[in-house]
Amino acid sequence: MIDLTEKVIIVTGAASGIGRGVLRMARAAGAQVVGIDIAPGAEDRIAAEGGLLYRADVGDPGSFAATIDRVRSDFGRLDGLVNNAGITRAPDFLGADVAEWDLLWQVNQRSVLIGSQAAARIMVKDRLGGAIVNIASNHARASDVGYEAYAGTKGGIVAMTRAMAWSLGRHGIRVNALCPGLTLTEHVANVARDPAIAKTFNSWHATGQVNTVDQVGQVAAFLLSDASAAISGAEILADQGMVARLGALGAEKDEV
Repeated sequence: MIDLTEKVIIVTGAASGIGRGVLRMARAAGAQVVGIDIAPGAEDRIAAEGGLLYRADVGDPGSFAATIDRVRSDFGRLDGLVNNAGITRAPDFLGADVAEWDLLWQVNQRSVLIGSQAAARIMVKDRLGGAIVNIASNHARASDVGYEAYAGTKGGIVAMTRAMAWSLGRHGIRVNALCPGLTLTEHVANVARDPAIAKTFNSWHATGQVNTVDQVGQVAAFLLSDASAAISGAEILADQGMVARLGALGAEKDEV
């Protein structure tokens, strides 16, 4: 059983999608969860899951780091951070704008460095150890047309995670990368209301089904907990086998 009782956990991008699933599962395991988000309506959605909203833009290094410090000041400790906030863009490679690539890097990858550093400084000072979970993607392993920059940020997160695990391990801080595949976020679930699209999505997975946000959240909660004490510097694929098969995106055409 996953137990996060009395632990204080920060989840970025917690108001929707995978972040909301992580928040919900961490709360179910007993944690006090602070969601960092800037989305309209974030406070109500986070409160509905039993969390608290601290509003900050992860793309703004000063604001983000200061907000993490504020959580420690308000709650007296910080046990875990889930760097989940991110954006997805898939522009045509030949026509893509550098500004769009920069935005992907700032939000998806640089924020992981900023947040992890701020959280780790607190954990090292307090000498309580801790856990950091960086949400990457199976795009770090297998990608598609237009995802060059996006895949780069997610692959970068995996590589940074390995280095962080070694930099912070001696302080009792574990760092892991969680790589979900296609997941039933609000947007994906809406698209999958079309039965034909839902069938296609399911066919891309060895299990015949797409991740739910709670399934991904459960893995994140495990990685935050003492039950995963032996795991650090790992790349955890949570994609229902999506990238385990060569040419998985054509699976719906196969005869079964």
